[in-house]
Amino acid sequence: MDSFFDCDLNKKQKFDSEHLWHPYAALKNTPARFLAKSAHGTTIETADGLKLIDAVSSWWCMAHGHNAPEIVEAIRRQSERMCHVMFGGFTHEPAIELGEKLVKFLPKGLDKIFFADSGSIAVECSAKMALQYQHALGRPERCKLVALKGGYHGDTAGAMALSDPDGMHVLFRGIMPQHFFAERPNCRFDEAWNPADFASMERVVEQHKDEIAAVICEPVFQGGNGMWLYNAGYLKALRELCDRYGILLILDEIASGFYRTGPRFAMMHAGIKPDIMCIGKALTGGSITMAACIASGKVADTITNSRIPAFMHGPTYMANPLACAAGIASLSLFENRDYAGSVARIEKRLRANLEPLRSLENAADVRVLGAIGVLELKAKPSADDILRVIRETGVWLRPFCNYVYTMPPFITSDTEIDRICEAIKLIGECKPAPVVEGEDEFHE
Repeated sequence: MDSFFDCDLNKKQKFDSEHLWHPYAALKNTPARFLAKSAHGTTIETADGLKLIDAVSSWWCMAHGHNAPEIVEAIRRQSERMCHVMFGGFTHEPAIELGEKLVKFLPKGLDKIFFADSGSIAVECSAKMALQYQHALGRPERCKLVALKGGYHGDTAGAMALSDPDGMHVLFRGIMPQHFFAERPNCRFDEAWNPADFASMERVVEQHKDEIAAVICEPVFQGGNGMWLYNAGYLKALRELCDRYGILLILDEIASGFYRTGPRFAMMHAGIKPDIMCIGKALTGGSITMAACIASGKVADTITNSRIPAFMHGPTYMANPLACAAGIASLSLFENRDYAGSVARIEKRLRANLEPLRSLENAADVRVLGAIGVLELKAKPSADDILRVIRETGVWLRPFCNYVYTMPPFITSDTEIDRICEAIKLIGECKPAPVVEGEDEFHE
């Protein structure tokens, strides 16, 4: 492995630039990419010797930090026995053990688990499950979902169709099924609940109630389309509305689950439970891709006792044993560490550091909840300025649009949180980049 990094770095990065597509980026002429060499704890080391604090948990999944020894060892042990076997016609101990741990970890009553490859696929499964549930009840006309503007649920076609209709996926409207959308909740998490904020959702559901199979949303925290934190009272009203009309409630906890907003799951801010929930990202501690779509007994029994009893989905790598082993180790860490306490500590430190940034000339808003900190800017800085701050501070940040945010691993120290916030401040102090006509607003 070392011989790879001893090669000419420019040659390797030139190949990358010419042949390897990266997320939300042009193939060529993109800002410089760092060549990661290793990652441990909160730190990513690059081939040219930089040591960067991972302030975004490598897209929000590295809850335990990089290369948690317990997870690495679990994957190693499992790899010596069986890397993969199809889940169709077989089962295996890692899947059973992970399932047992999840049933204990999840809210009571959510205990029918469908393992998926990624968060996007879990969302796709949740939509299919809701439609099959309504079909089993003799209501095939209920084949639409309601989602929130400002939401983000993934990049596969079905998940895109449930994300913000005016957001990053507008180019692909031609291949997306059409659903119904309510306005984004505007009542902030830290404000008193205003029932008027629910009027749009109530109006959409009442108008289309006979066509709707389910409502889907990210509870409390809308991530990839705006880093928005909204009032938990919205979820209480939504649970009551869905119950009133026999509509299922799907909660996407892929980003917000596993203590990210404070409690074990974001739904707990509202004291409600969904009919179906999606989890992923931190499920395996970010070590390997895996997600799950989890249903209540009501949903599972209705499908199982219908004319078509099989849930019609089946990924090749469903319940991959390596991923299950990682998930078992990750859940053990969640069970044995005081992450609620760690997140409370991080939240306090983020709030103390970020609230003063409201005074920056380019600041539009500051938002903090759990291990989430957001500085919203009036105008985004240039990619070159962001890169300069990353190199100068040794903090890896991945701003998008006008949002400079951090979602650090839960093992991040107070000193590291201070460094992260200083880097966010320096980006906030950068001169706004000139607006380029025709530039994609969502290009990072």
